[in-house]
Amino acid sequence: MGFDLVRVTSAQEFNEDRNVALKRIDDGLMDGLPWFNESRVLRGTSPQELLPGARSIICLALNYLEEGQDFGKSTNPTGKVARYAWGRDYHKLIKKRMRAYVEGLRIKLGNEFAARWYVDDGPMMDRAAASRSGLGWFGKNTNILTPTLGSWVFLGQVVTDLELEPDQPLKKTCGSCVRCIDACPTGAIIAPYVIDNALCISHLTIENRGEIPLALRPQIGDWIFGCDICQDVCPVNHKAPPSPTLWYKDQVRQDQREGMEVPEPHGEQQGFAVEQVSNPANQERITTLDLIDLLEMTEETYRLRFRGTPILRAKRVGLQRNACVALGNKSDTVAVPALRQALVVGEPLVRGHAAWALGRIGGTEVWDALNQAQDNEGDEGVLAEIGQALTGFNLNNR
Repeated sequence: MGFDLVRVTSAQEFNEDRNVALKRIDDGLMDGLPWFNESRVLRGTSPQELLPGARSIICLALNYLEEGQDFGKSTNPTGKVARYAWGRDYHKLIKKRMRAYVEGLRIKLGNEFAARWYVDDGPMMDRAAASRSGLGWFGKNTNILTPTLGSWVFLGQVVTDLELEPDQPLKKTCGSCVRCIDACPTGAIIAPYVIDNALCISHLTIENRGEIPLALRPQIGDWIFGCDICQDVCPVNHKAPPSPTLWYKDQVRQDQREGMEVPEPHGEQQGFAVEQVSNPANQERITTLDLIDLLEMTEETYRLRFRGTPILRAKRVGLQRNACVALGNKSDTVAVPALRQALVVGEPLVRGHAAWALGRIGGTEVWDALNQAQDNEGDEGVLAEIGQALTGFNLNNR
């Protein structure tokens, strides 16, 4: 099915992982993720709750590492996208492969065993299962590190009532290495194996629906969807080979063309091809995005441009907010006209961050634009942002 790694663990409860996760919630370290609650943790650490009669968990991993970024396609300033989001949204595609994997096992074994499968959008504690199965070990940035592919992997789990021999956990650790902790610009890794979600750039640019705290904006740099910093600096990841294929392309049907026996799912799940729609994002990877183009994007254009990609998760307003922060950090005067426009016609969240970005850039034109916007603005939050931008304005750049 195109998976790169597979290991097996038992369906025993994940008692230690449950206690850790519940403590993180109690300590406020999962703030901003209302769906990650006690009920979800209790269910996700009890395989019997997910599948009555469960005996085993098959843990799968898919390499998503691609090399390089497509710089130079735009003359405007660009923002960076986390590697996992360079292609199609992995959830549906991987679940289709997992369905075919289960049906293939049923055919091979002649056994209609029970099974449920999960990617990271389900309640299953995926990293806990991966660690116990020996697929990898917990890195200090809380990602699972596999010996051969590092943390550049999507994780999936098949909970089943099959009685399978479990693999053993790895004895590997990160040792004394703290490169990920030292490299995190916002200090989100507050201790080894502990992340404060509210400080994480990935959360701030994707799940966060409100303003980005002022103190954190400069540390975000030009990341506009997710962040790979803690993965980029990891020594284990430096040894990982790139995926031999574009994982989000039609790998299963390619296998069929090569003569492999690959069972097709039935009904609406039939087929594994990427949907053929008139969306350029479906045909090429997205590694960077034109920041000025994002600011001028309508809702309709946004949905068409990013249909079928993880970038839809950030919402248009969120992505435009992120673009303002990245433009402010780049301090490129070429962005002033687009930011001035966003300051007038954008949603309140975008207007406020556009004011911050303009304040970072400076100049007489910006000074005049901020004062004019202050006279016409009716939103208290935006007025506060404009006031802060004017207060901290670089007088030498007027």
